[in-house]
Amino acid sequence: MSVEEEVMKIQKKLNKMTSADGSGQEQALDLLKTLQNLPVNLDILTKTRIGMTVNALRKSSSDEEVISLSKTIIRNWKKFLPGPNAPSSKETPGSSKVKKEEKPMRDSDSKEREKESKKMQTSFPPSSTNTTDAVRLKCRELLCNAIRADGGKYQMSEDISEGCATPEELAEELEEAIFQEFRNTDMRYKNRVRSRVANLKDAKNPTLRSNFLAGVITAGRLATMTAEEMASDEMKSLRSKFMKEAINDAQLAQVQGTKTDLLKCGKCKKRNCTYNQVQTRSADEPMTTFVMCNECGNRWKFC
Repeated sequence: MSVEEEVMKIQKKLNKMTSADGSGQEQALDLLKTLQNLPVNLDILTKTRIGMTVNALRKSSSDEEVISLSKTIIRNWKKFLPGPNAPSSKETPGSSKVKKEEKPMRDSDSKEREKESKKMQTSFPPSSTNTTDAVRLKCRELLCNAIRADGGKYQMSEDISEGCATPEELAEELEEAIFQEFRNTDMRYKNRVRSRVANLKDAKNPTLRSNFLAGVITAGRLATMTAEEMASDEMKSLRSKFMKEAINDAQLAQVQGTKTDLLKCGKCKKRNCTYNQVQTRSADEPMTTFVMCNECGNRWKFC
């Protein structure tokens, strides 16, 4: 078994533990130790996104050992990420002269690199995009801005950013999942994108965006969630309250009667009926019986 296959096997087990309300912490600790000893490289991290899984486990776990080991593993993996080279504090004899001679060229080069980096930071889409469709690229940009929360000025906090994908990568994954469902950019596709953007930008529902950033909610899951599933906890409780009130009102509105299996419905032929007896004629006449079938709703009366 290759290292990538072994990592993906561990990832599936950790995903189950993340969604199991903190159970199986001892097994999670053993899996993390095994994962720590595997020769994981940047290519495996990019393909499997195991960093997001470990970070999600860290956030959902209550075990201190699991949390500590998760942080250690993520910290070690962050070394694979490209970053600015730290300047060396030691200089070899004669190197100062070489540096002085190269200084003007390095200053100009650094300015050019700085301009290029600024263009790359403000441009969309990223160079790794897999589509050239203008509509899809625009949708990815809207999703990216929604994930950043305020049009690109938002920066992820350290506890969320560790081991997580960038907003650009998450936006690309989410748009790709939506596109794969419809296979075109028609109105259904656009409405689905608009609903994700609105819910991710909702200031009253920060949990949805933070869970997506941390990997608790995957792009495939978010792409198919209903409005009720994406709603904030406050909105869910409010809807539940309204639903209970509606059910109570409907139950109170039902006509009270006596259930019986002695009467047979002439429409569905079942013996599940409710009847009421009402005095509709003079007192010396028998009462009129009104019957309703509880199965099909058929109503009739007899004297």
